[in-house]
Amino acid sequence: MSAEAPSDEGTTDLAAQIKAIQADMRAGRMQEGAAAAERLLAEGHPPHEALYCLAVCRRYLGQGEAALRALDQLAERAPNYARGWQERGHLLRAMGQATPATSAFRRAVRYNDALPACWQALTELAQETGDADLRRRALARVDYLRSLPEELIAVQSFANEGRTLLAERLCRDFLKRNPKHVEAMRLLASFGASHGIYDDAEFLLESALTFEPGNRRARIDYIDVLHKRQKYEQSLHAAETLLNANPDDPIAQLSYANQAAAAGRFDEAIRIYDEVDAGNPGATFTGPTLQLTRGHALKATGRVAQAVDAYRGAYHLRGNFGDAFWSLANLKTYRFTADELAQMQAVAQAPDTPEEDRIHVLFALGKAFEDAGDADGAFGFYQKGNSLRHGQHPHEAAQVSERMKLQQEVCTAEFFKQREGWGCPAPDAIFVVGLPRAGSTLIEQILASHSAIDGALEFHHIGAIAQRLDGRRRRGQAPRYPMRLTELTADNARELGERFLRDTRIQRRDAPFFIDKMPNNFRHLGLIHMILPNARVIDARRQPMACCFSNYKQLFANGQEFSYDLEALGTYYRDYVALMEHWDRVLPDKVLRVQYEDVVADLETQVRRMLDFLGLPFEQACLDYHRTERAVRTPSSEQVRQPIFREGLDQWRQFEGHLGPLRQALDG
Repeated sequence: MSAEAPSDEGTTDLAAQIKAIQADMRAGRMQEGAAAAERLLAEGHPPHEALYCLAVCRRYLGQGEAALRALDQLAERAPNYARGWQERGHLLRAMGQATPATSAFRRAVRYNDALPACWQALTELAQETGDADLRRRALARVDYLRSLPEELIAVQSFANEGRTLLAERLCRDFLKRNPKHVEAMRLLASFGASHGIYDDAEFLLESALTFEPGNRRARIDYIDVLHKRQKYEQSLHAAETLLNANPDDPIAQLSYANQAAAAGRFDEAIRIYDEVDAGNPGATFTGPTLQLTRGHALKATGRVAQAVDAYRGAYHLRGNFGDAFWSLANLKTYRFTADELAQMQAVAQAPDTPEEDRIHVLFALGKAFEDAGDADGAFGFYQKGNSLRHGQHPHEAAQVSERMKLQQEVCTAEFFKQREGWGCPAPDAIFVVGLPRAGSTLIEQILASHSAIDGALEFHHIGAIAQRLDGRRRRGQAPRYPMRLTELTADNARELGERFLRDTRIQRRDAPFFIDKMPNNFRHLGLIHMILPNARVIDARRQPMACCFSNYKQLFANGQEFSYDLEALGTYYRDYVALMEHWDRVLPDKVLRVQYEDVVADLETQVRRMLDFLGLPFEQACLDYHRTERAVRTPSSEQVRQPIFREGLDQWRQFEGHLGPLRQALDG
């Protein structure tokens, strides 16, 4: 219940008052604690801890209705405050309302799964109701928390409450005293992974598994980090190790299936998903998330009808599962039923819908209303969804613009002249760059239909190299990348190029060339040319308003923070165009620009132009790209399985009245 150290005098006073109330509660002085909480609330400074303390005091004083009123206020002001839902569970249980008490406890552990009293209560309530799956999960969690030192329970709780700096500091302090404590290492790795510091997380988990090779949780976390680093060969091997040690464990089976899917072995993954689902009816791990994951695998292989059934199955299992509705919308070809629309609108409006689910449903509603021809209604949903996402992941437009200007300052024609002949000479890689939603998936599908080219993934490897060169920086500290490029040696450049080809090999088949279609790589063409001088680059370009609005209505799985604000979108597009003009000047003939509208207007001319640029002979299969059978994992997967898509060229125009900030930003 303690508060983090405040930063100003007013907050310090509030924290001191909360601590005094908590001291009264620990001493059993509930009447005094309630009175102090009431005074604090009457002063017009109602931190949610005060309402929580008031509710606890009222419960102990036997004032159930008053306690419930305080909890109602708390839920309105801090809906994700887990301890408030835990207290509601205790209160409702004391009032003999077992079913709503169970719901409250379940909501509490959704926000903070390090509350032992919550899990213990769920164990007992599940025993009373005969819910075997809930009891099994709750017992496992109780046993796990009991196995931890109190300090590590506090670490997990603080992290779940968003107090990650405090949690990380406590965890590091504990590890200094207990340097081989595997669970502490696992927790610290989770903090690194949550901030995208995957190399540290990988090292910590490797160390943990050295001490305890059979630690299942550490192994699963290690697989997850390898997956996020796109080390799919290693993640698949690690998942195989887990499965060999636990052949009958459905979690190990699912972990292996997920990595098989990441490695492009979708049929194997789908088979395992189906076997686990059939063999464990009603289990939590066969719930909505499994159906969603299975749907993604089916979609990637073109089995759309089965993917639709899987996505529908996911929301049937959890009615407010926003990602299931968005996944249906993200097929681009699906049309919602009237019942589905009503359910989605109810989810969007319900006060207890988790924010992530609300965002997904808002974007799905935007797509549904757009398909129905209601542009104003659609834009309203898109705008609400983007506003929430932008609040979660704000975009630092000025900083991004400055980083792109640094590329131009460092990567000059003279810079490249001095490093001529550096890097790995292999010509295997073809980079398709630009903004998302600019036609890159169509270009990839066309080129991957050629017998000499494999379509692969949007690899994160180039961005990861840039991040490592940039190093760890404090907020406000000047960037080291791209200036660090000037410090690399010829051997460094060659080794980085060879490593890139080696790490991406698992996603290739037998063709001599492969495509990396990560759009953000346009920011790193200097690095790419240094390490892979014979790689070719295609810049997928689209009419600015159409491209930017298409980004605005797309909910990305991760990254692309610029896309959730119209003004930021316009600024980012302008910066992109300026940087591409720079690459044209300093790396002439390195980049082929392909305009989406030109591909739509005259497919054959543009196909021949691209193949000439790549030095490859024309093949009819490139014109018949929609017949090519290969896995496609991007939002445009269903569109590129159809003949050329002309209908989307001017879709943005029906929203033109809402796009003033975008146009102004594009005009500069």
